[in-house]
This record gives sequence, C-alpha cells and structure tokens, in this order.
Amino acid sequence: MTDTAPRPTLEAVAARAGVSRATVSRVVNGGDGVREPLVERVRQAVEELGYVPNQAARSLVTRRHDAVAVVIAEPEARVFADPFFALQLRGISKELTAHDNQLVLLLTEGRDDHARVARYLAGGHVDGALVFSLHLDDPLPGLIQGAGVPTVFGGRPGWSDGRAADTGPTLYVDSDNRGGARDAVRHLAALGRTRIAHITGPLDQTSAADRLDGYRDVMGDADPGLVAESDFTPAGGERAMRDLLDRQPDLDAVFAANDLTAAGALRVLRERGLRVPEDVAVVGFDDMLPVAEQTDPPLTTVRQDIEEMGRLMARLLLRRLDRPGGTGSGPGPHATAPEQDVPPGEPDGAEAAVVLPTTLVRRASA
Repeated sequence: MTDTAPRPTLEAVAARAGVSRATVSRVVNGGDGVREPLVERVRQAVEELGYVPNQAARSLVTRRHDAVAVVIAEPEARVFADPFFALQLRGISKELTAHDNQLVLLLTEGRDDHARVARYLAGGHVDGALVFSLHLDDPLPGLIQGAGVPTVFGGRPGWSDGRAADTGPTLYVDSDNRGGARDAVRHLAALGRTRIAHITGPLDQTSAADRLDGYRDVMGDADPGLVAESDFTPAGGERAMRDLLDRQPDLDAVFAANDLTAAGALRVLRERGLRVPEDVAVVGFDDMLPVAEQTDPPLTTVRQDIEEMGRLMARLLLRRLDRPGGTGSGPGPHATAPEQDVPPGEPDGAEAAVVLPTTLVRRASA
C-alpha cells in the first residue's frame, strides 16, 4: 500500500515563509494588516507546499462559506428540458467561479421541497441565495425570509410594490418583458397583420403576465379569443396553437411568449398546411439560439440576455455579502442595492431592480 503524504499545515506554511502562524491565517483568510512583502512570502509558501485551507476552520474566522444556493422553483424535468435555465445557470456559475464561490443547486418538485429548501438555507450552509422562476402563490420568498439569508431574485417578484413586508427593498434582475412584447406585436402590425394572436406563458409568473400586458398595450381591444394561455413548453405551444386555429381560423400572426412555445406553434401550423410567414407570421421571445435558429423557418424573436441576467444576479449578491453585515447580521434577508462602485445599468442606493433591455431579432418567420 502506498503511503499518503500528510497535508501541509498552517504551521508548515508559517515555517516556510518565516512568519507567525497568525500572519499566515490573516493572509489566507483575506484579513488586513499584513505588509505586502509578507503577503507575497506567504502566498509563495502556500503555492510551494500545495497548502489548501480547511474550509470549516476558515468559516469560523470569516463567517463565510463561499457557497451560494441557486433555488429554482420548478421541477427537475422542466429545468433540464428548458435551455433558458441552462443559460441562466451558466451566467451565475461564471460569476461565482470568478470569485471562488461554490454553486449549490436546489430544485423544488412540490410543497414538501419548499420546507426542505428552507431548512437547508436556515442551517447556515450557504452565504446567500439566488432564486428564480417563482410563481405568484409560491411560499418560497416567505420561507427564505424566515431563514434570514441574503437573497437576489431572478424576475420581478409577484408582490405588487416590489417589496417584501418588513424587509425593505427586494433586489431583483429582470428583462423588459412588457417593452419587448410591445416591440414584437408592433413588428407584426407593421407587416400588415391585423389578426394577431398571443400564446401566453403561465400567468402566475410575472414574466408571462408582463408580456401579455405588452401585447394588450398594442392590440387594445382585440378579440379576447385571440389569446390562449400556455405554459412556456413546446407541447403547450402546440395545444394553444390548435385551440387558436379552431376558434380563430382567420388569424394571420402569432406572438408566442417564449421560443419553445413558438416552436410548438410552428409545428402545428405546418400540420395544418399553413405557410410561415406568408399565411401566419410568428414571433417568439428569448432568442435562445439552439431553438430560434433551428426552427423551420428560423424564428423572429425578442432577445433577452439570459446569461447576463444570471451573471448580474450573482454579482449583486456577492456585492451585498461583501458589505458590512452582509452575511445575515444586517437589517434583513433580502439584498438591498449596492451603495457605491456601481457600473452603469446596475442599481444605486435608491433602487432595488435591474431591468435589462430587449431587442427584436428578425429572421424568416416574420
């Protein structure tokens, strides 16, 4: 049997660098008060010895775990079938990795999982939480509030004034869903289409509700029969498109609430022998390239920067954690806006939302 070499200790690093154990501890844990030449000596000794800090001991000093929970309020099957979630997770992961933080993914299949997630967060395993795909009746925000964990939300929260009771401003990152929807419908109208239908997402999510509002902003008193509710999935898009064609056979355009829904709608239009865009023009929302560029025909859609949304969520949470009291000893669990050194487009001390712009991307479907 091959003997395993013992792991280098803090004392070994101190001996190699010619400094005290306390000095090594301050350098390793990011503390102040160590002169730069000593810092360099310690770092060189750490590299030469291959020293890896004990995370449990480090947490006792820093009160940080360097881990962030990503809570997605959707079942596993939905998360791994929809490329939206992969893009958002990629943005989150890139930002956390750049700051040497671990991503802990938590999914909710049902109400029992909500309690499990709340217990995990309250157990002090992570420094903060990033939460997205919430539904209006979701108990997660209240449970997370009770866990006392700094939080950033993906998407506009469902409470009407953007605030959770007694916690101050709630920080969230979203896209201009309503404005993007207006651009999509105006584009269809500019093509001369007059019977423009809308396939919604689940209306218990604010993104879907905002896109429906954007459609109504342009269509005004359009026939209510031109709106069909769906669920952001290809199968839901197929069902809604069949229903619309059965009720409104003279429709000449469709704005779908996301690209997956649009892909389902396109399949049904082909089945019915309708040409796109000659008979029915179609516009989606998201601009997820694995979907939008591979539909037949390629999909005109509203682009939102999904990966950037994830990156910003993580960046704002990490900035919140770096503020005094940011690990949970501050005034409340919901992340408030950063107070300084804020790049353009990110919130200042008076705001609690980052809303990214959207862009219409024209392809062959409209």
